Amino acid sequence: MLGLQKPRRVKRSKTTILFAIKDRPGALYDALVPFKYHRINLTKIESRPSKRKAWEYLFFIDVEGHEEEPRVMRALAALRRSASLLRVLGSYPMGR
Repeated sequence: MLGLQKPRRVKRSKTTILFAIKDRPGALYDALVPFKYHRINLTKIESRPSKRKAWEYLFFIDVEGHEEEPRVMRALAALRRSASLLRVLGSYPMGR
């Protein structure tokens, strides 16, 4: 969670997620497929080199939906199976 309080769930929310995957062909694709399957729009994706290991990257993604929505929860569960690291940084109301 990024703030001191957890924002309440609203109709139009966004969730920020941090994850790392193993360095192998198709790993990023495999990590993102659950969001397509559950019809969740990714609004932002960034990568940063990890300081833990060579050729490991951290990915920051913003998705439409609240982390407590069933479809988001299912996509996160699938991502958790393929990620070496997963942190949900928080959900918050979308800007206008």
